[in-house]
Amino acid sequence: MPLNACELEIDLFCRGIRVPDVVDLTGARGISRTRAGLGSGLELVLPTGSLVKPAVWVNAPVVEHFVKDSPYVLEGSPGDGYRVHDTRSDTRYPVRIPAEPAWYSRATSQGVPMQRVGVLQGTYLGIYVNAVCAFWNFDPRLNCRFCTTGRNVGDAEAASKTVEDVVETCRAARDESGATFVHFNGGFQGNRGIEAILPYVNAVKNEVGMLVGIQLTPERDFSAYDRLIGAGADHVSFCVELFDPAWFAEVCPGKARILGQPLFFEAMQYCAEKMTRGAVSGEIIAGIEPIDETLKAIDAITGLGCFPTVCIFRPTVGCDMEEWPSPRYEDMVRVMRHVYLACRRHWLPVGAAPNIEVSIVVNPDDTVLLADRTPAFYLYEAWRRSVRVLARPLFDRRRRPRQPSVAAAAASV
Repeated sequence: MPLNACELEIDLFCRGIRVPDVVDLTGARGISRTRAGLGSGLELVLPTGSLVKPAVWVNAPVVEHFVKDSPYVLEGSPGDGYRVHDTRSDTRYPVRIPAEPAWYSRATSQGVPMQRVGVLQGTYLGIYVNAVCAFWNFDPRLNCRFCTTGRNVGDAEAASKTVEDVVETCRAARDESGATFVHFNGGFQGNRGIEAILPYVNAVKNEVGMLVGIQLTPERDFSAYDRLIGAGADHVSFCVELFDPAWFAEVCPGKARILGQPLFFEAMQYCAEKMTRGAVSGEIIAGIEPIDETLKAIDAITGLGCFPTVCIFRPTVGCDMEEWPSPRYEDMVRVMRHVYLACRRHWLPVGAAPNIEVSIVVNPDDTVLLADRTPAFYLYEAWRRSVRVLARPLFDRRRRPRQPSVAAAAASV
């Protein structure tokens, strides 16, 4: 039986897709080995045939070691369209390959190629704005074992990005690609992460008007989050990564030794109490620790009123876990079904913000395609639709560049 779009998305994350040399990818987005390295695949858009979720975006692995055994093969051409061929069942799934935006090849006014400032991963713009995560600078290194940030920043992307470069890139992504959301992250920066990122937040909110998300390691002085929220941040996320303390310490030695796992949940709770419901998320990697631990993490995050961002483990080329096996499809389906049920149980407004499709994870609202059609399902989906309608004016307002008086007040914070 053919898979639905979310099932196919999950299986592509787990198995990857083989791309024969004869397949013409002229005009497609290239592999973007930036930030932590999760965008190192082929961007695909999977139609769903459902009004609940019209399309699913996936950054399918193409170069990792496990892909050579994938049953999925890309077929087609720019003129005839593309298909994902499952050689096990001889099923073919029509897909769209998004074009590389024209602004990728342009430079900022300071001469920096915009693609080295930020990249689209799905429909959102991802920018690593701070210096490389400091965990890479310890001897021995304390970086998270699945991450390649220390090898990408300064190589595949600019080592430093000025506020002007970021503003120009954000404006191009907004005007030419329809991006509504920019996501800033910067790894561990001690107690300087939020202070260093505030000028970027203020500049984008003042001059461009996009929705702005922040992802940094938690800081112990929670008043820094008040300043971040005051500057106009629309979203804050915390990469917990793993729930079992032993796995957390083994895979994320810097986070475990310098910060401690409880701080992630404490900071998450603090921000959730300060921001609108659904504006805070906790990120978990599925496929490394036992699945039951991942389910507990999802419950802990949603219990705080935050939504879970669950990344299917990808043993990316160049990371310390490069030779690890990719997760089992059946396990990941179980995890993603749990995501939907946990969000529904806590009435989280997932998918409310406009045009935010993240291709490197299974979006919480993608998981609607895995849910059983019960009365609870229809009630929750009706509520989510009403939230999207009611929240539209709020998001429209937050996406407008701020007036000079507001900008001046924010700059003084």
